[in-house]
Amino acid sequence: MNDVIHNPILAGFNPDPSICRVGDDYYLATSTFEWYPGVQIHHSRDLANWTLVTRPLNRASQLDMRGNPDSCGIWAPCLSYADGLFWLVYTDMKRYEGNFKDGHNYVVTAPRIEGPWSDPVYLNSSGFDPSLFHDTDGRKWLINLQWDYRQHEGRDRFGGIVLQQYDPEQRRLVGDINNIFAGTELKLTEGSHLYRRDGWYHLLVAEGGTGYQHAVTMARSKTLTGPYEVHPNNPLLTSRDDPENPLQRAGHADLVDSPEGDTYLVHLCSRPLTGTRLSPMGRETAIQRVEWGEDGWLRLADEGNVPALEVAMSGVTQKLPAHAEHYDFKSATLPDAFQWLRTPYPERLFSLTERPGYLRLFGRESVGSWFEQALVARRQDSIHCSAETTLTFEPEDIQQFAGLIAYYNRFKFHYLAVTLNDAGDKVLSIISCLDDWPNGNLSIAEQGIRIEPDATIRLGLDIHARELRFRYAQGGEAWQPIGPALDAGLLSDEGSGRAHGYFTGTFLGMAAHDISGRGTPADFQAFCYRRAPLSETR
Repeated sequence: MNDVIHNPILAGFNPDPSICRVGDDYYLATSTFEWYPGVQIHHSRDLANWTLVTRPLNRASQLDMRGNPDSCGIWAPCLSYADGLFWLVYTDMKRYEGNFKDGHNYVVTAPRIEGPWSDPVYLNSSGFDPSLFHDTDGRKWLINLQWDYRQHEGRDRFGGIVLQQYDPEQRRLVGDINNIFAGTELKLTEGSHLYRRDGWYHLLVAEGGTGYQHAVTMARSKTLTGPYEVHPNNPLLTSRDDPENPLQRAGHADLVDSPEGDTYLVHLCSRPLTGTRLSPMGRETAIQRVEWGEDGWLRLADEGNVPALEVAMSGVTQKLPAHAEHYDFKSATLPDAFQWLRTPYPERLFSLTERPGYLRLFGRESVGSWFEQALVARRQDSIHCSAETTLTFEPEDIQQFAGLIAYYNRFKFHYLAVTLNDAGDKVLSIISCLDDWPNGNLSIAEQGIRIEPDATIRLGLDIHARELRFRYAQGGEAWQPIGPALDAGLLSDEGSGRAHGYFTGTFLGMAAHDISGRGTPADFQAFCYRRAPLSETR
């Protein structure tokens, strides 16, 4: 694709983008929630082609999410560069549901994007979505949503954007706290960033919630603490009035200027399955070209306020992703595509050296555990895709199972697992959790397919839009289908009984569970992920 950027630029679960430029290099940070290590940072030279360069929160002194509920953990990082350092601020959310939010905000720094990244400096816990603004006079300011736990008719618990100075020498916030922006009639004001241009302070916020009413709002003021006047054509960006747009839930944005002086906006979006409001790939990152008008306000270059699927950019060639990605686990380190859940102690979950050429998972707590779960997976980033793995596993009883999993959270997954039946035979089972409230609705379908002791088995899954089907093969035999068509749409923010959903996306990977506590290992020889041709997914 020449002279055009096709959205999204980061496919699959990559929400809440924050972008900065250093020279000719662009860096883009996105939320990772309960997946470890924390924060994804991608690099690009052209805004079209991006490569993962680091996940900076990668040790216990920086991040420990054991016990964090689903969709808690790392919310909305903000990445900036000043004074020869990269600055990353973020929330570690410890409680999501109910009137209260327990989220703690921190800052880490690094001289290079690859690190080493510092241990965190605690900032505050007054609300989430922190952002660090480096003013032209050298002072630094933290802004974040202030959470108001009270709830009654007419009250918005999103209590406005608060500002306080950060002193890097004292390594703490100092001075008065000012509530600088209460938001607009769209409400749910969050995801704030500050910029200074032509004598104005410009405030960019997300509003309307991260669902299908999501939007980007702008306001400006001559003074840092306000008052801020709202953009005359608010909202700047939204899909809320265009339900047929392939990019839905557009919001939560950040701005960057190119070396040539052009301005671009990166923003959150999702691509629901055709005819539904189900987004198994979660919230992704897209880009739009924007322009500053003669009146000093920012607007989309294509006019209006709806996101474009394609953005013109002369001289750029956007590379297509590889059709297939194969991992043979011959390295002593986990391939970059994979993450695990919550814990900073991955040696408790897996090893790439105990059996060279294999990923060995140690069976830990149950599927969906918030503490220690041996599940290693990668993002689904294509509407039509497949995954395969090769497993050697010798369970000793029904409490031990391992296999191939499509996982969203503790109440939304499909799992093709090797285990034992009551007769002591090694068999295949399909374990699905069909809803997330109130009881999980676990479905277990034992297929009666026996597997010989000490035998290697291949496990596969195929996703075609909303349909997921498992398959298997013993030894060198041909693939055989197993079980019924399953609902892949369930594995999405919207695919549940919950009114407000969650915030991540579908992961495909390998898992081992041993709820007896004996830590029985499962060895995975390889993992392959295949995407459908691009013409079939867009």
